[in-house]
Amino acid sequence: MVSAAEQMAANTSWSALGKATDLRKRILFTLGLLIVYRLGTFIPVPGIDGAALREFMEGAQSSIGGMLSMFTGGALGRMGIFALGIMPYISASIIVQLLTAMVPKLEQLKKEGEQGRKKINQYTRYGTVALATLQSYGLAVSLQSGDLVTNPGLFFIASCMITLVGGTMFLMWLGEQITARGVGNGISLIIFVGIIAEVPAALAQFFSQGRSGAISPAVIIGVLLMVVAVIAFVVFMERSLRKIHIQYPRRQVGMKVYDGGSSHLPVKVNPAGVIPAIFASSLLLLPTTISTFSGGNEASPFMSTLLAYFGPGQPLYLLFFTAMIVFFTFFYTYNVSFKPDDVADNLQKQNGFVPGVRPGKKTAEYLEYVVSRILVLGSAYLAAVCLLPEILRSQLAIPFYFGGTSVLIVVSVTMDTIQQVQSHLLAHQYEGLIEKSQLGGKGKGKKRARRKGTGRK
Repeated sequence: MVSAAEQMAANTSWSALGKATDLRKRILFTLGLLIVYRLGTFIPVPGIDGAALREFMEGAQSSIGGMLSMFTGGALGRMGIFALGIMPYISASIIVQLLTAMVPKLEQLKKEGEQGRKKINQYTRYGTVALATLQSYGLAVSLQSGDLVTNPGLFFIASCMITLVGGTMFLMWLGEQITARGVGNGISLIIFVGIIAEVPAALAQFFSQGRSGAISPAVIIGVLLMVVAVIAFVVFMERSLRKIHIQYPRRQVGMKVYDGGSSHLPVKVNPAGVIPAIFASSLLLLPTTISTFSGGNEASPFMSTLLAYFGPGQPLYLLFFTAMIVFFTFFYTYNVSFKPDDVADNLQKQNGFVPGVRPGKKTAEYLEYVVSRILVLGSAYLAAVCLLPEILRSQLAIPFYFGGTSVLIVVSVTMDTIQQVQSHLLAHQYEGLIEKSQLGGKGKGKKRARRKGTGRK
């Protein structure tokens, strides 16, 4: 049976957006900060040779340039102040989450409520500064060795590091402001906007290859149909759930006996989200990124051999990419997003149990068994979606933005943002109903008072 809240959510229309002034202000605030982010991607880092950089990125676009620019909205290709993007913050937050699951002191800090959450966020910011500093130093040295700098030297390295680290910290602040005062998750929206901003250029490049005869019209139509199918498949898999039946026993309150209720414990087919794909991509792109910006001709024999076997599109690259996605899917799920022992303890504290399974350790074992079987399908789905653009890019020279991690991020962020907007509209609808009921109660009270007054007269 459908509840009243679900029925109201189903009847919520987007026409109510004009009446929800608070939601409209949040949306405008979010759009304003995202525009600031886009403007910042066009502000260059001081000391960069613009002509040499454009020539370099045009040559690298077909190989690694598209992948390097995906999460930065093209800022890395233009070497803007946001060239590092928000990835240092995401990497730091993932590392802190994993450490929280493995280090008892951090795990205890997480259970302390709001105060503990603030300390963990502070540790994440410190980790962001450390990672951004290391990445900015490596990028500055690589730019110098690649002859992409007008005045190389210590001054350029220092100014480049300060600019890039400051840009990353400013992006982190923008994301936190959007999350607190806007709509949706700020960090995810920044990545989302960066990917969407590069899609028109990728489409133009793709269609230009068709006009020049490099790609046949049949391949273009097939790729477009496949992109639509991949998006539909990702939406279906991200909304898929495995519901575990939970039963609650009868309880007695005073002289009354209440029947036991039942509910479901939802387990997503992909509990880890897009984090395994991001983590695996970051680790595998590290040697390629260093070699690309430092100049492939002067690479060491070890780096040349490594790139020959582990370059994008190579069989060993695809094999290790798949293995790392599967590993991080299981590791992140069991250590961060879904811990069977904690879920079993919470169910036991709430007097809930899975029918046919004893509470406590047996319930944890059952949950681990169910989640393991689900993760086999979830990790296979993630690996298939992420490997598809690698194969297409290596075989058909198709831009990287068609599929893979970018599609996962775009679809998940779009679904999450729409759900948050609908929840705001639902809250506004509730407030309107409460105000009407209060006004109706006051009106009825005034009418009764008038009736009593006329009766006395």
